[in-house]
Amino acid sequence: MGEPVRVGVVALDRVLEAGTRSALEQGADLLVVDSADRPAVVVVVVDRVTEPVLDLVRRHRADEHRPEVVLVATELAPTSALHAIACGARGLLRRQEASVPRLAATVLAAAQGDCSVPPDLLDGLLERGAAGGMSDAWGSAGLSEREQAVLRMVADGRETSEIARELCYSVRTVTTVLHDVTQRFRLRNRAHAVAYALRAGLL
Repeated sequence: MGEPVRVGVVALDRVLEAGTRSALEQGADLLVVDSADRPAVVVVVVDRVTEPVLDLVRRHRADEHRPEVVLVATELAPTSALHAIACGARGLLRRQEASVPRLAATVLAAAQGDCSVPPDLLDGLLERGAAGGMSDAWGSAGLSEREQAVLRMVADGRETSEIARELCYSVRTVTTVLHDVTQRFRLRNRAHAVAYALRAGLL
């Protein structure tokens, strides 16, 4: 048997954090540690997936040792799931479904690089994509058709001037579109914007 997976817990509610730590301590292959002890996986427990929560996921993923993140939320809608995955969450669970075995299995899967999503939520995302196509998925993520077109061309490696020429926009318009997308989703640059879209399955 190998070393146990080091796991940390973050929750705004101290009682909830203590309960989650206690549940994880029951996992034979898990070792609950403090954030300063470089956990391999961080479990973030929240009520709803808000922008501050997404920022928290991004910050943990940006840590020097880049821990995986498992997000446990009371409310978890398809759009929220897309954003959480795009921000780096490796596992998603609803709190009502986070039994000790299931939480432990999700943490262990995240540590191995696997992504876990509730089956019904995954089905909902797939059905949405099949029924409405990619444009509906883009729309649910808050991107206009113009933003979609620009990001697709950025993903293809096109320069700003090429994008402007092909889409019949000015260079300034293309630059503004990219700036708006990066600001709205708090992304670092155009490469990060494309990565965001790719990780959410939107490109």
